[in-house]
Amino acid sequence: MSAIQDRLTALRREMKQQNFDAWYISGTDPHSSEYLPARWQTRAFISGFTGSYGLVVVTNADAALWTDSRYFIQAEQQLKGTGITMNKLRVYGSVSPEGWLLEKLPAGSNVGIDADSVSVSVFENLQKKLADKDINLVAAPDLLDIIWRDRPAQSPNKVFELDIKFAGLSRKEKQEQVVAALKEIGADYHVVSMLDELAWLLNLRGSDIEYNPVFTGFGLIGKDENYLFTDSQKLPSGLMQKLQTQGVVVKPYSEFYSFLSEVRNKIFYFDKSTTNFSTHKAIKPNNEIVNGTSIIAKLKAIKNSVEIDGFRNAMVRDGVAMVELHAWLKENVAKNKISEFDVGQKLKSFRAMQSHFVGESFPPIVGYKEHGAIVHLSVGKDDALPIEPEGILLFDSGGQYFDGTTDITRTVALGNVTDLQKRDYTLVLKGMIALAKAKFPVGTKGCHLDILARKPLWEVGLNYGHGTGHGVGHFLNVHEGPMSIRQDYNETAIAPGMVTSNEPAFYREGEYGIRTENLMLCVELEESEFGKFLGFETLTLCPIDTTLIQLNLLDENEKKWLNSYHKKVSEKLKPLLPKKLHGYLAELTKEI
Repeated sequence: MSAIQDRLTALRREMKQQNFDAWYISGTDPHSSEYLPARWQTRAFISGFTGSYGLVVVTNADAALWTDSRYFIQAEQQLKGTGITMNKLRVYGSVSPEGWLLEKLPAGSNVGIDADSVSVSVFENLQKKLADKDINLVAAPDLLDIIWRDRPAQSPNKVFELDIKFAGLSRKEKQEQVVAALKEIGADYHVVSMLDELAWLLNLRGSDIEYNPVFTGFGLIGKDENYLFTDSQKLPSGLMQKLQTQGVVVKPYSEFYSFLSEVRNKIFYFDKSTTNFSTHKAIKPNNEIVNGTSIIAKLKAIKNSVEIDGFRNAMVRDGVAMVELHAWLKENVAKNKISEFDVGQKLKSFRAMQSHFVGESFPPIVGYKEHGAIVHLSVGKDDALPIEPEGILLFDSGGQYFDGTTDITRTVALGNVTDLQKRDYTLVLKGMIALAKAKFPVGTKGCHLDILARKPLWEVGLNYGHGTGHGVGHFLNVHEGPMSIRQDYNETAIAPGMVTSNEPAFYREGEYGIRTENLMLCVELEESEFGKFLGFETLTLCPIDTTLIQLNLLDENEKKWLNSYHKKVSEKLKPLLPKKLHGYLAELTKEI
């Protein structure tokens, strides 16, 4: 805690020298990444909070952090003694960062912000709101560069090529898709700033960010030009030559902004919600800027047939690892010698035995009893709870495979459970099944579907604070856009080829958490006189604990769906499971 207080003191000293009354830390990097390379873990450095989402604002007298419901409990714990207060985002009646600044600062104040690590949208919205009180928002070099003396450098890790047998489309084919969209818009260049978009476009992968197979770089895609800005030492010589032969011009990462500033009389297209403000500043007035949802994000979200087959194959192998974990858990929990940390480590080892495995897709979330209510819990060997043969365990995990990315949550009974736990579990399951069975017309948004997952909980006055579904990349980021299934409005409709999660949940703080999550593929179902109707194919293959179900709360259609799902799970996993686990799989998937 004293280290955090010392850092705040040093930051305030720099703020005073440079005439800033507040410093705004967006908590991301120049590429709007969720998971961050070591160099850009600014939020953790200044506050001690290690969650993957949140922002910090520091004034001369106060400091505050904002995060969402996934991290409320964790943030409260990690901020104790730092002098930084925790504020809730996306909660009715809570104070916003800009509202807090308007309360704390007098007119004429200056708020500094690092232009590299804030999106154009966030900068413009914040600027507009602060202007109501004549408070200036100033884009400036990062003050943390001055006070973070041992700040990590950019990763030197090598880039590698994803074989077309996994990617499905060549670099040339993907660039042609982008160029066709640029012509429709009337733009000359598409700025590529998101790392997963760059990786997808060029069929390249890296390891600059743990859990995300991406590398640091920018892209600039034109009708006749294709630029990649990354450090050349990251590219093996053979790959460098191959890219150049295929028309990809490689330039140093550090030259991206200066290159933009030299372009004249062109029309640039980029996504304001993900492109940083320094990029916007670098484009001179004699050019034109057109904004909209990233073309590449939309193309990437619609998986091609090879990617879809890859997802299906990866789910089988991932399901095998999950069943092996279930069996190991059952055998070892009675011995009272395992912890939450051990479960995460063991699951990783089971996945590592599967073909095409590269690594985990995010830090495993293993929550026993009251830890299950901490939505994005991360425990180490020393702070993990011992697991006993009673109560319930929630584990949320995923794998990165060359042919797909997985994300799955299961909640299982380890012994005696209460009737209330069974009721809560069954209500969550009902919501998951309702969304999995959804049938909807083309053009339906995620916010229109979200109610299906929440309705069983709402009917008895319960709810959960996070979204219901997020997009999932193909051997890329486990969280991707532009689509989502949540209460917030999202302009992007759910469309065939999109892979999303289905993860309703419920949490009783200090007691337990429940979440059941599968990944789904949006597919076409039928066409009638009222147009085309879509639905979902559940991709995830893993038993759902039926011993936690309060059967009288399920109707016949829900039981039919679950039995059909378990039949598919059994048929797909049995051939790859060790014979000694065939009987156990049959027990887990027997009809209810």
